[in-house]
Amino acid sequence: MSNQVIVVDELGLKKVMSHYASSKVVRNAPGVVFAAKLTDTAITAYKSGKVLFQGAGANREAARWGKTQGKATPAKTTTKGDTLPDGLAGLSVVGSDETGTGDFFGPVTVAACFVRAEQVELVRELGVKDSKQLTDDLMRQIAPDLKAVLIHSVLTLKNEKYNEIQARGWSQGKIKALLHNQALKHVLRKMDGEKPDYILIDQFAERGIYYNHIKNEKEIVRENVLFSTKAEGLHLSVAAASIIARVAFLKEMDKLSAIAGMTLPKGAGPKVDEVAARILLKNDEETLKSLTKWHFANAGKAKAIAAKKRN
Repeated sequence: MSNQVIVVDELGLKKVMSHYASSKVVRNAPGVVFAAKLTDTAITAYKSGKVLFQGAGANREAARWGKTQGKATPAKTTTKGDTLPDGLAGLSVVGSDETGTGDFFGPVTVAACFVRAEQVELVRELGVKDSKQLTDDLMRQIAPDLKAVLIHSVLTLKNEKYNEIQARGWSQGKIKALLHNQALKHVLRKMDGEKPDYILIDQFAERGIYYNHIKNEKEIVRENVLFSTKAEGLHLSVAAASIIARVAFLKEMDKLSAIAGMTLPKGAGPKVDEVAARILLKNDEETLKSLTKWHFANAGKAKAIAAKKRN
């Protein structure tokens, strides 16, 4: 699908809206002020003055209004990892990220996304930025649009499986590396031979350690792979992956909360210990184990709290 983005002033935006008024459609997405659907082109106008054209007629329709926008400049951020190429933020990149690894309750989720150079402005207009700057509610709103327009893969490692392989001696680093590699493989297959300029992994381990974790895999993604911390701020593909992974985590937490009969808190602090103790008192240890990452210290703390309350 072809994508073009133009930038217009207030008057220009009114002209665009007037021109496509007869083809207007309703589109409830962050920042959208107008949307229209032609036979071969979807038009979406944003508060910022950017207008996105998608479809076979994107080039034709965008040409009616002015020059398309150039590539974005790279974000300025302090990171650790590989030396990154100039202009990375505006290139075609597959990015991957994970969430849930620091939470006692809930799964580990990993996602990978492909953002083509011409999709960068679209992804930005959909509201994507570093997921740490977004609320869970906003990410739930954004994720469906991202999944609709981007080639992606999202993996959810549920607690039962997590506890099983962790008990066999697998570290979180190994678990994450295997999930990242698998998600990246899925996206590359869906791209059907199209090559990204780079693959960017939000770094959680040094390159050598990462590849040592997955050395026994039959297929390992190695070509043009970059590792960097704070990668959500370096390319929108990682930020989009982070949002999709987070929403998958939140959905699983909703299911687990329903099973537990109470809202399960995120993180691994004292509130988590208290809720875990309540589950122990209400049910049993196996029930709590099925909802959690059992090797966390929270398990022992919850048992101690529950024991005190029983006495």
